Amino acid sequence: MAELLQDKDRIFQNLYGLKDWRLDAARDRGAWYGTSAMLEQGKDWLINQVKASGLRGRGGAGFPTGLKWSFMPKEVGKRPHYLVVNADESEPGSCKDRDILRHDPHLLIEGCLVASFAMQAKACYIYLRGEYILERNRLQAAIDEAYAAGLVGKNACGTGYDFDIYMHHGAGAYICGEETALLESLEGKKGQPRLKPPFPAGAGLYGCPTTVNNVESIAVVPTILRRGVDWWTQFGRDNNKGTKVFSISGHVSKPCNIEEALSIPMKTLLEEYAGGVRGGWDNLKCVIPGGSSVPLLPKEICDTVLMDFDALREQQSGLGTAAVIVMDKSTDVIKAIARLSYFYKHESCGQCTPCREGTGWMWRVMERMVAGNAETSEIDMLLDVTKQVEGHTICALGDAAAWPIQGLIRHFRHEIEERIDLYRANKPVFVQAAE
Repeated sequence: MAELLQDKDRIFQNLYGLKDWRLDAARDRGAWYGTSAMLEQGKDWLINQVKASGLRGRGGAGFPTGLKWSFMPKEVGKRPHYLVVNADESEPGSCKDRDILRHDPHLLIEGCLVASFAMQAKACYIYLRGEYILERNRLQAAIDEAYAAGLVGKNACGTGYDFDIYMHHGAGAYICGEETALLESLEGKKGQPRLKPPFPAGAGLYGCPTTVNNVESIAVVPTILRRGVDWWTQFGRDNNKGTKVFSISGHVSKPCNIEEALSIPMKTLLEEYAGGVRGGWDNLKCVIPGGSSVPLLPKEICDTVLMDFDALREQQSGLGTAAVIVMDKSTDVIKAIARLSYFYKHESCGQCTPCREGTGWMWRVMERMVAGNAETSEIDMLLDVTKQVEGHTICALGDAAAWPIQGLIRHFRHEIEERIDLYRANKPVFVQAAE
């Protein structure tokens, strides 16, 4: 049995909202402690510490955060630098950022200050998902508290650094979770991904150097710096260091958000925190381990797989946002994946032909396969189309639409074939009437 994370080692001490979210309570939990001393160490020290921590982005891609920060120009030229925080949490199954925003907003605001100072950003914009109303109000109230206390604004934390932070409320489009589509939306344009290069670090918001990071990626930084890199790196395997907030939903006894160390076994995570699979572990059919855009894993892999970036990639899936969606044996897995196919068809911005046309085509074929109204040969045809969509679009939405179907065919092809055979067996034979 893997050793569980102790409460004292959890960064988000108010993840469940059992305590007050306001500034004084956040300070009692350790937020804003020694912030000015961190900034006095200088931007190079901050970036090097984040690099040394091995922190990888918590928004899905898992790119090293410190390395991403280092891509920003070393000196501020004619164009100001910006930090943009991606709080457009629209991945089905993921609900971690909303609890951070409404219950521990000051950890995020402090992280915005530290990250912006490290990259010499003039301002930070937090782009919030359109459906998050309580979170928007709570975050704005926390920002107002930080301004009133002199923690942000002119001479932030008494360091002589002027820093402004703004919250922008989106309109509820999944595509705006892609960083360049988010920047387009933030500028008041239609939320469509940009061609890269140029990358945001070279030309981002308003054509200025910009770094886009997830809420959790930014919120954990001050605590890592306060408690030290050695403390952070004791958790998880090599290249998968630190703690992570997992969102567990689906067929479990107690769906929840939980902060745990990376590399915890999936079975331990589900049984210790979510009350186990409904009907017992043997009733498990499959798990989507990282939000709806990553391929599912069948029970035989879930028995032993570790919850980190590399272990899940080795199993041809991914950690993504660590949104763990559990399905027991009552699930019609073909119908479940067809439902996800409809979601990606609906949310495609339509800019790229493979995605615009392919997502609709894949959904229509999946709908027929739910009924069994297909030919066995169409399974390989469907798989081939997913490969033509994957990797051939401006952003990763094409991949996100293709991967769930690939996972289904990889692990549950036999169920699709059985469904087709059953449909054929029960299909009435049409006899043309004699003239």
